[in-house]
Amino acid sequence: MMDYRNKLVLAPMVRVGTLPFRLLAAQYGADITYGEEIIDHKIIKCERRVNDVLGTTDIVEKGTDNVVFRTCPEERNRVVFQMGTSDAMRALKAAEIVCKDVAAVDVNMGCPKSFSISGGMGAALLSKPELIHDILTTLRRNLDVPITCKIRLLKDPQDTVELARRIEMTGVSALAVHGRKVPDRPRDPAKWNEIADVAAALSIPVIANGDVFEYEDFQRIRNVTGASSVMVARGAMWNASIFSSEGKTPWEDVKREYVRKSILWDNDIKSTKHTLKEMITHYSSLGSPEGLAVIKSDTFADVAKLYGEEEYYEYVSESRRKQQMK
Repeated sequence: MMDYRNKLVLAPMVRVGTLPFRLLAAQYGADITYGEEIIDHKIIKCERRVNDVLGTTDIVEKGTDNVVFRTCPEERNRVVFQMGTSDAMRALKAAEIVCKDVAAVDVNMGCPKSFSISGGMGAALLSKPELIHDILTTLRRNLDVPITCKIRLLKDPQDTVELARRIEMTGVSALAVHGRKVPDRPRDPAKWNEIADVAAALSIPVIANGDVFEYEDFQRIRNVTGASSVMVARGAMWNASIFSSEGKTPWEDVKREYVRKSILWDNDIKSTKHTLKEMITHYSSLGSPEGLAVIKSDTFADVAKLYGEEEYYEYVSESRRKQQMK
């Protein structure tokens, strides 16, 4: 079973947290890696396929080659599947498709984006404690993997604590708390003191999330909040080596390693481009020659050329051709 105490955790990030990025974070020291949020409706249209060429397990949309979720045995004991849902039975149906290949299943109750909320998912659940109870209890009773969820702060700190207590009563293994409220923007400082209120009130591990940008921040947020573990999103997206106790690796090197992993695991090119653009926006600008070249790239051959990884790209393509001929 997953142990949620004293862990460094990669947060779920849409279009970023696919297999290569999760493996990258783990390589630098992440103990638990969440996948990007995937909506239950999408998963229940999928089937599980073993991909012998890549050595992965793919959750693929039926009747297509559209990979919705890809994982591999190497991450089996640390990957958390995060889903968006607003219905207990649909959540269960979706979780049953992936649960044999992941370490845990997490329900997103914190996403403030309109696509989530309009479907009654993400942060929309925060105001529906009965539905939260129904979803989490249904998953807990029917699945063998740990169930967790991730919430945001409510308007009133006491309400956050009350909700967290109700969530704990469903038997979840851990609770991640993002130290921001629904209307807050990323530039608004995370309220670590309100995460502390939750951590003090619960006996299950609380995972603190918000404003972790350096390795030292892991200990700082732990000291302030009393949380068991720490989750990082943007800090990891900009430089995945934030997880390393040895200090950060230059982002140029991290970026190339990410490009290699994206090639190796045949990532969705849109996901790789999105993640590179996020890194470049943070460290330089999308209007830079590099930024413009990434935007113009249509294939992994283009991306490999841009980052001086043509040989690697050729090597991977060649060995994949040989695999396919077997």
